[in-house]
Formats: sequence, structure tokens, C-alpha cells
Amino acid sequence: VQLVESGGGLVQPGESLRLSCAASGFSFINWYISWVRQAPGKGLEWVSDIDNTGTGTYIDSVKDRFTLSRDNANNRVVLQMNNLQPEDTARYYCVRGGRNTFLTGTYLRGQGTQVTVSS
Repeated sequence: VQLVESGGGLVQPGESLRLSCAASGFSFINWYISWVRQAPGKGLEWVSDIDNTGTGTYIDSVKDRFTLSRDNANNRVVLQMNNLQPEDTARYYCVRGGRNTFLTGTYLRGQGTQVTVSS
């Protein structure tokens, strides 16, 4: 049972990145999937989740810039991040479960991928 993130990197403000999360070992279609992030010196912050129909919800600070999608046939979710800003700099983690699961503090999480936005 695992989640593996990829796609992070160093970009300039205003640029885009596409993060992927590959899931294995569990019934993917039955689970919400979330992205959470941890900025330097801060705690984990929930960013977005997606239900099994493909409906996403987002934290206000990323609405209209981030889009979360899922491919149930290939057990994968993709977070498209546009117009990135320095405050988006963080390590991004894929989580099995939605926001409510994240808030319990008990969940499966990947190893993360680093996103750095800097000029």
C-alpha cells in the first residue's frame, strides 16, 4: 500500500507545475485523495481533495490556480498548479482520504515532492 508523488521542482513566480500521485495496493476508486503541503518551519496544510467522481475542493488560497484531477483506470491523481507564487513553496504530499481524514491525523501519506517558487 503506497502513494508515490512526482513532478516537483524549482520554478519562477507565475510559472506552472504538474504534480502526480501514483497509488497502489488499495482500492483507489473507493477513496478520496488529498494533497497537503508543508512550508518551511510550518505545519501540514490541507490544499485540495477529490472524490471518486472527480469533484475537487480547494483551500481558498489556491482556488482558480490549482486543479486536481484523477484517473481511476490508472490509480493516479494529478495536481495542476498554475501561476505559482513564493508562498506556494512547500513539500507537497499525497494523502489517502479527504480533508476530514487529514484532520484526524491518521492517514496514509507519500514521501512528498518539493516545490520551490523563487525568482
